[in-house]
Amino acid sequence: MADYRELTVNEINLDLFHAFERKQVVTDCWRKEDGKWVVKSDPFIDDWGEAEYKELVQCLKNTILTHGLVYGAFVNKELKGFVSVENTQIGSEFQYMDLSSIHVSQDMRGQGIGRELFSVAKRFARERKAKKLYISAHSAVESQAFYRAMGCREAEEYNLEHVEKEPYDCQLECDL
Repeated sequence: MADYRELTVNEINLDLFHAFERKQVVTDCWRKEDGKWVVKSDPFIDDWGEAEYKELVQCLKNTILTHGLVYGAFVNKELKGFVSVENTQIGSEFQYMDLSSIHVSQDMRGQGIGRELFSVAKRFARERKAKKLYISAHSAVESQAFYRAMGCREAEEYNLEHVEKEPYDCQLECDL
């Protein structure tokens, strides 16, 4: 099915994403109200344009240059999924490594690519002696279902930088 491998800084460019479909049609999202998680109707289409891909390219290159991990899933030599983990440990006890992105192309979701990429991220963090992955995750019901299936739960400690950047994300952690 898919071929998986670590990406190099020279491979990260806009052309790499020519067959990648970020699009996600969102109907319901998780929101925290009065200390409790509830599902709210919040329909929108999440999709990336050229500006978002350019920013992504810079972020992924930085991850590699700072000795983090960028790992891809390829089908017919086209990128159909990727995960990135930053190399620095965060948290009050440096217990977390930051899973900075994980995405599967719309046309390949539900086929195990995300599960495999998440497993690679956990192994990378475990090898560096982290105790947990930290994930600032899209709040869409479908995205949260994926993270729950991977064993994630609400983070015991929130990273304020992530909260400020994406206030509607769910802050999660996953034991390694």
